[in-house]
Amino acid sequence: MKLSELAVALNSKLEGDGAIEITGVRGLEQAGDGHITFLANPKYAPRLKTTRASAVIAARAVSGIPTLISANPYHDFARALELFYQPPRPKPGRHPLSAVAESAVIGEGASIGAFVAVGENVRIGRGAVLHPHVTIYEGAEIGDDFTAHSHSVVREFCRVGNRVILQNGVVIGGDGFGFARRADGSHHKIVQSGVTVIEDDAEIQSLTSIDRATIGETRVRRGAKIDSLVQVGHACVVGEDNIICAQTGLAGSSILEKNVLLAGQVGISGHLTIHEGVTVYAQSGIGGDVPAGSRMSGSPAFNAAEWLRAVTAFQKLPEILRTVRELKNARELNKHMPAGEPAEDEANS
Repeated sequence: MKLSELAVALNSKLEGDGAIEITGVRGLEQAGDGHITFLANPKYAPRLKTTRASAVIAARAVSGIPTLISANPYHDFARALELFYQPPRPKPGRHPLSAVAESAVIGEGASIGAFVAVGENVRIGRGAVLHPHVTIYEGAEIGDDFTAHSHSVVREFCRVGNRVILQNGVVIGGDGFGFARRADGSHHKIVQSGVTVIEDDAEIQSLTSIDRATIGETRVRRGAKIDSLVQVGHACVVGEDNIICAQTGLAGSSILEKNVLLAGQVGISGHLTIHEGVTVYAQSGIGGDVPAGSRMSGSPAFNAAEWLRAVTAFQKLPEILRTVRELKNARELNKHMPAGEPAEDEANS
């Protein structure tokens, strides 16, 4: 489309030649003729001098290149990308190699792929897409516009809201990790009688597991986004609009309030609350409640600003240790010197 048409679609102010033909969206370094790029972080502004893009989305006009002025360039980049690329969507209907129970209720416009299994008394809303090898266990209830990619699973009696996306290999409602120790030291499996509930507009990336509760429920609230290889233990609550990055683990009964961000490889010890607006940096270990708005880092985690000072000092510990030893030796030497006699270093001076 022409740049002027793209400006209208994004409700952005155009600075420059609106007749330029735009054929796609690329990053600053990958863009070429016909591409529009974006500048969301000012530290990348010098790359605009070398980009070969035909136009840019930015917060203000950029000299020498047509610009779509945006209050949120990264968001408008994402919207522009949707105009130029849509993933393929299977046609509605049931593949003859699928297995759908007679008691299951599937909404209109659904696409059921090959080797999909849908159990008894399942309810799925309108416009669902179940790619090949998806499994929906008995009694599951799923809303409208649900997308499940190959090898994802929704276990028995779990509930999934509208516009939820499960990427490949996701397991919703697998058994929580619960065992009672017998007198002889062996383990008795505790029946996981609860469910997992996924609210509207959540997306869960590949190979992530959201366990069902022992009793009650595990819940992922509206708009939460959970990355690949994340473990959410039984009876956890993932709050609204949370971002949980890859290889993070939440032990049972962890509660995350609204707008929490957990970076990669964060560990949560369980039976605690991380309050609203907290950011936890990568590879941190959380062992207790975290106040609202905090920024945490380290393992065990503490205030991120203090952690930065501490980790800087940590690199200087060998030098500090040598200085302490030298001071200690000098003090011991002075303790054993006769009264009035100067220390060796003073005499030499």
